[in-house]
Order: sequence, then structure tokens, then C-alpha cells
Amino acid sequence: MGNYQYHYCPEGIESRYELLVFNGEREPFLPLTDHYHDCIGRIDKSSALSYLKCLLPFFRWLDVSSNYQGKRIQWNEPPEIIRTAVEDYLMNEMGCKVREKDTFRFVNRTSKSPNTVNRFLSALKSFYKSLIRLKQYNYSNPLIDSYAILDEYKSQTEGVRKDKPRMPSEAGTEDAKPHRRLTDSYFKLINEDWQPEIIDDPYLPSQVYQAGKKVNWSLRELVIARMLFETGARASEVIELTIGDYRSRKNFQEANAFNKGSHGKRVKFIRFSKDTVKLLMRYINKDRIQYDEFQRTFEELSNEAPIFLTELGTLFSYEAWYYHWSRAIEECEIKLNPHKTRHWFVTTRLREIYNTSKTEAEIKQRTNELIKYIKWKNADTIKVYEHYFDEEKHREAHDQMLENMADLEKEYIEQTKHNRKKKSTHTVLESIKTVELDPELQDFLDGLE
Repeated sequence: MGNYQYHYCPEGIESRYELLVFNGEREPFLPLTDHYHDCIGRIDKSSALSYLKCLLPFFRWLDVSSNYQGKRIQWNEPPEIIRTAVEDYLMNEMGCKVREKDTFRFVNRTSKSPNTVNRFLSALKSFYKSLIRLKQYNYSNPLIDSYAILDEYKSQTEGVRKDKPRMPSEAGTEDAKPHRRLTDSYFKLINEDWQPEIIDDPYLPSQVYQAGKKVNWSLRELVIARMLFETGARASEVIELTIGDYRSRKNFQEANAFNKGSHGKRVKFIRFSKDTVKLLMRYINKDRIQYDEFQRTFEELSNEAPIFLTELGTLFSYEAWYYHWSRAIEECEIKLNPHKTRHWFVTTRLREIYNTSKTEAEIKQRTNELIKYIKWKNADTIKVYEHYFDEEKHREAHDQMLENMADLEKEYIEQTKHNRKKKSTHTVLESIKTVELDPELQDFLDGLE
């Protein structure tokens, strides 16, 4: 039995599905197909595709290796059977440790676990939400702990008076309950704080551009790639830019863009180089015009017109673009999903801030400007990058100390060659003792003895 795979609808074929999933027998598998299409509109296409990719291996595993009372497990089994399958998959295929706790399970990643465990659990939870919504799964969601919801609701409604409900907040007789999000997942991943990746190769964009050249990227793919590295935007935010997004900014190096979770509303702007502007305008007026239905130039296009088109004159999609991206990445033999360009941008931008700022206050101000530009929902994300640069500063200072030590060693050797006497170490130490030190520093030095 082969792997589960997905294929896009061939051009020229009419279908209500833009993508079809096939099982190991090369037969259409509608549950995953329907889930993907149900996700579109609720989350962006790149996230829907990411969920699908996480689920394909699990569904193959169900067909080939799952076991419940001597039988293979089907995706539409009752919740307790699905949970057994998921627990086995987490332990045996993803290298996790699973521990029972009340009405749910704690999941711990190990050194053998991939970094996709959380995404897999989210994807499977989303799958069953979709199939329940589409009336194809006749039970409650196996990935949701219904008891946790009931307990939470009970704790939120019980008052301080025995067996009495809480008084309304307007009464002022009971302390307000702090707001917190319900954790309804049956499998709860613990000690799993998300960490951004630090990508610090200054030549990375050039490597990607050269690889794109080797696989015959068009000007369209090059412009998109340059925008990713230069703006820190997500791929979908760049690919779905409109002519109006570019026109709406006063500065010709900028464009308005939507953000993750803004549902298409333009809530931020992106900024790119003058060289990319030249390539963009060349693409619009020379390459794009060939595929535009009315062969319109930039000045003639409406604000609603998409910047990037397919060869058929239709809206260029993330999926169509990703095919070209993945070919280039394979060519340069590096592992680089598109989102890592965002991490590269932040790392590079912060390095420039740390290298050019003269005071800590300037670093803080410019870092806050970066946070506003990148539109992070959680400003604490920047702390991971700052920690990286704090370590870098220590390394630089330490390297300088080591270089000084090496220079002094060479100097000493040269002096001994010329029979020059050098003060003894004891003399140096004695002179240090005569210096009055800060009490806290003295305590620290005493602790080193």
C-alpha cells in the first residue's frame, strides 16, 4: 500500500474540488479532501495545506499499522478508539511520551520527536471539527476533552455561597473571575513554548536567487522571493497583493498588506528595495501584460487587479507559487520553507539595529519599531531574538579577550627573547589588592576563590 497523496485539479477540468486526496490504493479519499476545502475561508490556504500534509502520514498509518482489538482502525470510529490510535501514533511514530491525567493526556516531546507534533494535533482536531460540521462524523470530537469544558463551566458559574450560582459582576459581591482561554484539547502538549528560528546567513537570499535562476524562474518568482526576504512578510501576503495595495502608499517602495488573522483587511504595510521596485514594474508592464485579458499596463489596471497572474491570466495562488519555490530549494540543496524568510528578515534587521545603535535606549526604540512593523500579536516573541544577540555580544567580547591574550602571549615571548624582564604575577596581584573595589564586585570575586 502506497502513501496518501494530494493532487491539484488539472487545468481545463471543471470540478468543485481544486485539490483531491488519494489513499494508498490511489483512490480518491473524500474525508481529507472535504476537510481541506472546509478549511479554506476559515484559515488561509497555506495553513490548510500545512494541516493536510501533517495528516497524510497518520491516515496511511491507520491503514497499515493501527490496531484495536486485532483490527485496523478506521477514521470514523467512536472517539475512544480514535484516541487509542492517536496515542499509539504519538508514542510509536512521533517518539512522544504520553501520560494519563484525569480525563485527558499529557504529551511530552522527546529528542526523537519531530517539531510537527503540535501541528499534527491541531490538524487532527480541525479535521474532526470539519467532518462533524459536514455531518460525516457522527460522534463528538475525539480530540476535545468534553469533561474539561464542563469542569471549567462549573467553576466559572459556582458562587461563594454554597450550592448557589455566582452573582452578576454588577452586584460587586464576588471577585471577578480572571479571563482565560479554555484548554479543551484531549492531548495537551506540555513544555512546548514556540521558539522562532534564528537564521543568520547573510548570503541566504543570494543562494535562493541563484538557484531560482538555474531552474528558470520567471521574473514573477524572482520578485516574490525578493519581497519575502526584504519585507519579512508571509508568502501569502506577498502573492495576494493587488495593484491598489501598491498604489495606496505614498512611498513607491511600499505596499499595504493583510496580516495573519486579519481576514483580508489591510492592516500593515511592507517595504522593499528600489531594485525590487524596478523588477516589479518590469514584470507588470512586460511579463504580466502578456497574460492580462486586456493587455493593460500598470496605469490602466484597476486597484482590484492582482499583481501576480498565472500564464492563464488567473490569480496566482500560493500552491502554484510553491511548486517553483520548492524546485529552487531542491536545486540549492538547503531545507528552507518559505516562512523561514521571515525569521531571516528579523534576524538580519536586529543585527543591523544592534550594530548601528549607539545607546540601549536607541536599541529599544528601534526594536519596538520593528515589532510594530512585523505585526506580532505577542511582543514577547522578540525576546528570543534579543537573547540570541546578547549571546552574540558575549561571544564577540570573549573573542576579543582571547585575541588580546594571544597578543600578550606573543609579546611576552618576544620580550623573553630579548632578555627583557617582566613584572612578576605576584607584583601584579599585590597592586590589585591596593585598589578599592565595589563591595558587590568584591563579594563576587571572593566567591570565585
